[in-house]
Amino acid sequence: MKIYLAKIFSEAASKLNLPADAPVFFDKPKSEQHGDLATNLPLMLTKILKKNPMEIGAQIVESLVYDASVIEKVELVRPGFINIFFNPVYLTQIIKEILEQKENFGKSDKYAGKTANVEFVSANPTGPLTVGHGRNAVCGDTIAHMLEWVGYDVTREYYFNNAGRQMRVLGDSVRLRYLELCGQQNEFPEDYYQGEYIREIAERVKAKHGDSLLNEPAEGIFKDAAESEIFELIKQSLERLGIKHKLFYNENTLYTDGRIEGLLAKFREMGISYEKDGATWLKLSEMGNDQDKVIVKNTGEPTYRLPDIAYHITKYERGYDLIVDLFGSDHNATYPDVLAALKVLGYDTDKVKVLIHQFVTIMQGSEIIKMSTRKANYITLDELIDEAGSDVVRFFFNMLNLGTHMNFDLELAKKHSDENPVFYLQYAHARICSIIRTAAETGLKGNVQNIHLLTEPDEQRLIKMLHRFAEDSLTAAEMLEPGRIATYLKELAATFHRFYVSIRIIGSEQKLAEARLAMAEAVKTTLANGLGILGVSAPERM
Repeated sequence: MKIYLAKIFSEAASKLNLPADAPVFFDKPKSEQHGDLATNLPLMLTKILKKNPMEIGAQIVESLVYDASVIEKVELVRPGFINIFFNPVYLTQIIKEILEQKENFGKSDKYAGKTANVEFVSANPTGPLTVGHGRNAVCGDTIAHMLEWVGYDVTREYYFNNAGRQMRVLGDSVRLRYLELCGQQNEFPEDYYQGEYIREIAERVKAKHGDSLLNEPAEGIFKDAAESEIFELIKQSLERLGIKHKLFYNENTLYTDGRIEGLLAKFREMGISYEKDGATWLKLSEMGNDQDKVIVKNTGEPTYRLPDIAYHITKYERGYDLIVDLFGSDHNATYPDVLAALKVLGYDTDKVKVLIHQFVTIMQGSEIIKMSTRKANYITLDELIDEAGSDVVRFFFNMLNLGTHMNFDLELAKKHSDENPVFYLQYAHARICSIIRTAAETGLKGNVQNIHLLTEPDEQRLIKMLHRFAEDSLTAAEMLEPGRIATYLKELAATFHRFYVSIRIIGSEQKLAEARLAMAEAVKTTLANGLGILGVSAPERM
């Protein structure tokens, strides 16, 4: 719809010699009396043309050439809005399109031939995934789905580090628990990994090796066992949400293949790094950032910035058209430095889209809760899935903008009522399936031959919602905002429920009943497609 409007308005603007870059935006008016879509183009052109917006609008409306079978009328209203009313018969054709395209309805080939890399989760293998990791995981996977929906070939990537102090501490945590199991009492440092999962790993190591590892160092069997088991747990947790990464990239590779040393040499060669107080600094203040930052500490250990820069260079070398990074809020301070360095190195940073997600608090009504401390002093993703189910977890995490702190209402998540948005959507899909089954028992089937009969206001509202799906899906993918899909689906389900309450399908005149049934089937398909993008199931019975 908006594509067609953009075309005819562009042609009108050309006739009137209006600025070629004049901004034309179409929005849904608050009142149905003001049409299906409206634009404030005359108001936007007032300053440029130095004319009255109503005069500009009259010229534009007069110059518009449109197909009357598509647009019923166009009207100019004060102070300078142009309202567009679509032909109801034209609108109903979307039903035929949906029933023909089925699971492909709403897809776009706009970015066909383009490649994208979506890096998400990227938790080091030191413990089970937390609820915070879960938000990152769900939104990352959904963004990958959205990009695939509009044509991208997407690589889901997981970046991790199995070296450094935290992994040494992990190995030593398992070693100390192992020694306890062997009868040795040792002081267990407070900053070591305390979770019960550490003891469980130690128990399995002892079952396999007995008492033969009493003098074994932390790095080696203990660290390797912990890393292997924890990574397997992480993958299992992700699989419960239908998430599977194509590529796992180990940060340690950047050191073993010489990339870190090569990058440091490049910085020195370009004169954008220097030594001070025994550390290596990057001249970020000369790259537009507030101040210079350390990239190698005086201990010789790199800060996060250095390997992150080197890692992103590998993504450019792999030739992606779009690079999406999902980080927790702890990356707020570092990612601008990484992008600044990449830019000065000559890389196109417009290709990189960084998304920062905020914290998640688990609520039971109005109370903050801790579900378990069996594995650690935090709520694990597995525990949340156990309590709420994978569909609810995925939908709830996708409902809000990533930059918004989230209160996950467990009480609401477990309700099987219209209050729960997941139940509400799935019930709409299941209800339509039930209607179709009941209709089939009476010999009634959907028929697109009579969809022109669908002119009731509630029917037209539902049909107009169906028209929005492809555009909303494309916008969501381009904006990298899963919440747009969730919001659309809630509006579609609400519009269908309103229609179903006020208008009969089975029991109405046969031709009308067939048309309404075809429309219901189109709604069912659209709901299923939208839920599929979010990774949520669309049950046929509830």
